[in-house]
Amino acid sequence: MKAGATSGGSSSSGRTAFAGVAAMVSVIAASSCCLPVLPLVFAASLAGSSTVLTALRPYLLGASVLFIAYGFYQAWRSKRCSRKPIFLSSALLWLSAFFVFVSILFPQIVADAAANLLTR
Repeated sequence: MKAGATSGGSSSSGRTAFAGVAAMVSVIAASSCCLPVLPLVFAASLAGSSTVLTALRPYLLGASVLFIAYGFYQAWRSKRCSRKPIFLSSALLWLSAFFVFVSILFPQIVADAAANLLTR
């Protein structure tokens, strides 16, 4: 029985890490309407991506928040099962949460910082 609990906890930390990564991908996609990342990288195939992603931005930000909430739920659930959290999963989740909420609260500052990084 103990082996079953261990494998369930391991998959829970994997889901926690996945939720953090998914939240960051959603925020990057939501912010790409302001950042020239996608049109520069995929200019030939995704020239109109900024227009489409601008329309999807509220939904992508909502998905980011839901992924963060799901990640924290998975972390809480693994602690409740007396499973020690993996540091990397916890750090990735908190970093994702920070990045998502900074992107939501200060989108222009994030866009300016990213543009400055791209032009250097």
